Amino acid sequence: MVKIDYTIADVAPYINWIYFFHAWGSSSMPQQGRTELQAEAEERLRRCADRYRAHAVFEIYDAYGEDDDIVVRDTKCEVRGARIPCLRQQQQGSEFLCLADFVGKQDKIGVFATTVDAGMEKDFDPDPYERMMMQLLADRLAEATAERLHEQVRKHYWGYAPDEHLSVGEMLQERWQGIRPAVGYPSLPDTSLNFVLDRLVNLRQIGIRLTESGAMKPHASVSGLMLAHPEARYFNVGKIGDDQLEDYARRRDVPVGLMRKFLGGNL
Repeated sequence: MVKIDYTIADVAPYINWIYFFHAWGSSSMPQQGRTELQAEAEERLRRCADRYRAHAVFEIYDAYGEDDDIVVRDTKCEVRGARIPCLRQQQQGSEFLCLADFVGKQDKIGVFATTVDAGMEKDFDPDPYERMMMQLLADRLAEATAERLHEQVRKHYWGYAPDEHLSVGEMLQERWQGIRPAVGYPSLPDTSLNFVLDRLVNLRQIGIRLTESGAMKPHASVSGLMLAHPEARYFNVGKIGDDQLEDYARRRDVPVGLMRKFLGGNL
């Protein structure tokens, strides 16, 4: 298991400012206004560069896909045989994809989480404007840390793309091989899956704790998987039927009623 601490200067170049503007509600702002807002945000980052850090933890496991599960077959620790249950598209007209489809019989997966020091979300409460600015920057830094970490994993730690030469702009356009599906996003919508990932990478060692539903605290945190398959792509699971809900709850070993709450948006 690998834990990496980053300075803000390490990860700030990987920020996707488009999502910052969207979260700020300034997507319709004139270009000059967005430029000024970004300059203001970058000045905040420079000011707090020595005060806060970003953190990442990951592990690369031997794994294989079996039906709709990703099975860890690694011998490195007690998680051998652990299953990461996934959901499959069921709606008519979809491609009926599942993330497990992109994990071969002799393959690997990356499991990761990134976060920033909790103070970035808490230390500015007295000032509503500063609080909003710093919370949005903390969110972007957590995502930027995932981008930086993924680059290192592809080129060095896993090393399946050692000759990759992409600019940050190209990385933000996801031109790299494979995918990095995050928990809570359309292809991995079950937030409670974080309990499974916690067994695999111990989220607490970088300061992440989980709520009863599996949401992460600090909020500025990202968790998910890294898949290297050249044909892997993102998709939206969309709506699922009671048959898959019951099967997924069984594979997760969670009561159907509770899983119904976790997957309310997909039912």
